[in-house]
Amino acid sequence: MDSLSPAARLAQQIEFIFEVDKLKEIFRQTINTQSRRPENDAEHSWHLCLCVIVLAEHANHPSLDVLHVLKMLIVHDLVEIDAGDTFAYDTAAMAGQHDREARAADRIFGLLPPDQALEFRALWDEFEEKQTPESKFATAVDRFQPMLLNCRTEGAAWNHHGITQDRVVARNRHIAEGCEELWRYAENMVQSAVDVGHLKPAP
Repeated sequence: MDSLSPAARLAQQIEFIFEVDKLKEIFRQTINTQSRRPENDAEHSWHLCLCVIVLAEHANHPSLDVLHVLKMLIVHDLVEIDAGDTFAYDTAAMAGQHDREARAADRIFGLLPPDQALEFRALWDEFEEKQTPESKFATAVDRFQPMLLNCRTEGAAWNHHGITQDRVVARNRHIAEGCEELWRYAENMVQSAVDVGHLKPAP
């Protein structure tokens, strides 16, 4: 804990909660399956957390700390309030993504009392480093969810940007590091999308 009074601590926490409401206004390239409008980051974070709860039994690591994974996934996209969403296949934008997001992490998590600011930043760093079983599974789910939505919207975002099968596979094969079973499913799902013409095959 820190030296803040309870009232001052609560005030900082409320300001952080108000600030991160902006996540609802950050829109992604992936589209929702029903309305076909762009998914926002808050919807994405909610969907990822539900995926973790449902799919945790398939993780490579048998004693996964599910609560820790959920904390990482709730926190990791908050930086996009400042840094914006970076499309996964935009190589130019991806080059500076980490630096942009690290600066955003400093500002946004810095709104919290110091102990919570350190905790949230550590969660964000852990997700970025992808070394622990929990961060590998979090990454697996984060990569799988947009693939699923693309496959269930006739490849809408992939086709809009001219993405081909080889790029999808190269981008997402790290799913296997957190969940080999989920990656096998994803490979079959992507191949099915190619077979029905929703994703272009490798040139």
